[in-house]
Amino acid sequence: MRYLGLTDGDRRAMLTAIGVESIDALYCDVPAAAQLAAPLDLPPHAGELAVQRQIAALAAENRPAGTAACFLGAGAYRHHVPAAVDHLIQRGEFLTSYTPYQPEISQGTLQYLFEFQTQVAMITGMEIASASHYDGATACAEAALMARRITRRPDVVLSGGLHPHYGAATATNLQFLEGDVTALPPDAEGAEDIAAAIGDGTACVIVQNPDVFGRLRDLAPIADAAHAAGALLVAVVTEPVSLALVRSPGEMGADIVAAEGQSLGNAMSFGGPCLGLMATRERFVRQLPGRIAGQARDADGRRGWVLTLSAREQHIRREKATSNICTNSGLCTLAFTIHLSLLGEDGFRRLGALNHATASRLADRLAAVPGVALVTDRFFNELTVRLPRPAAPVVERLADDGIFAGVPASRLYPERGALADLLIVAATETNTEEEIDRLGTALEGALP
Repeated sequence: MRYLGLTDGDRRAMLTAIGVESIDALYCDVPAAAQLAAPLDLPPHAGELAVQRQIAALAAENRPAGTAACFLGAGAYRHHVPAAVDHLIQRGEFLTSYTPYQPEISQGTLQYLFEFQTQVAMITGMEIASASHYDGATACAEAALMARRITRRPDVVLSGGLHPHYGAATATNLQFLEGDVTALPPDAEGAEDIAAAIGDGTACVIVQNPDVFGRLRDLAPIADAAHAAGALLVAVVTEPVSLALVRSPGEMGADIVAAEGQSLGNAMSFGGPCLGLMATRERFVRQLPGRIAGQARDADGRRGWVLTLSAREQHIRREKATSNICTNSGLCTLAFTIHLSLLGEDGFRRLGALNHATASRLADRLAAVPGVALVTDRFFNELTVRLPRPAAPVVERLADDGIFAGVPASRLYPERGALADLLIVAATETNTEEEIDRLGTALEGALP
């Protein structure tokens, strides 16, 4: 009876129990102007089979990434997820669990959060990590707020290589606070001087690596410049598989790392589901938003798990909270943890090497297409090319031929006409040599 509507008898019994004569009487305090004079123009209710058919027809209009040669990236990446990941996360004790408000009876949840934190700290090269955040973009905004608290400065500088959605999320979170958010122009060529934008009031500079155009950056000089001015460096990573090969943000001097974890254990699924990663230096732990699961011993000396720090506002007074984003994407976190555990350190490095090798083959093939020029000279598994015509129509044409050719920069920067001919393409272990050649051949046919 869970999904069936009420009968007339049910309604009469409920109205009698609460002491009103009719359903209309329940709305006596709602102004007439706010009430509908007639039902909405929607289809009438239908049987379950009819509804399933209609929804299936709507779903069939979508083109899942797995149905075509997929070179999409720009913040969400298609990787192979072992079957064991989905099998394990669908166990009832994981699938139905949520935030451990009563930690002593959530030992399994706390243990995998502890393992997750350990993994994140290791791959980012930082000393401590918190339990998951909502997604990478909100983790980026949280990092900016954290840097403001640490430095007691108001201003934030955003690199031109930062994903614009991350920049927009950060600006939205800071819009009613004192201080300026300075977003440098999009930097497809890797020519920006972010150090020149650091001022006396700068709390942090936020730099993505690899950046939104796929370019790898050496964060060490930026970290030195920020620290010399009394500011912090926030490193953003949208493709965590890159951390298998690229020097970690911690090694390059980052103070805070905000990242997206979708690539490990989680499918693209129309841009999600996502999970935010966040790590920092131990001296900043009291300002780290979210939760930290810790290890302890009970009265009998047995190992157990506790919430060591809980700084979200549902745990403590709002004015003392370091975060008001209460969703921690727990199931996505578990998927990340299982996938990385299955890979192990050696497997993670091999996965990174395979991604880079595949992207290198893609770069060589695209460079051989007449009129196509490589813009990104240092990359992991994503790069940007310049086409001899606007990229968006080319992408649409190739999609009709069963190739998801990448993300036009104009989709991320619709107001920047000068970027209209840029195409951001990504290659992972899921792309075959045949698919890479198909993309090159299709581009040769689509370009003048």
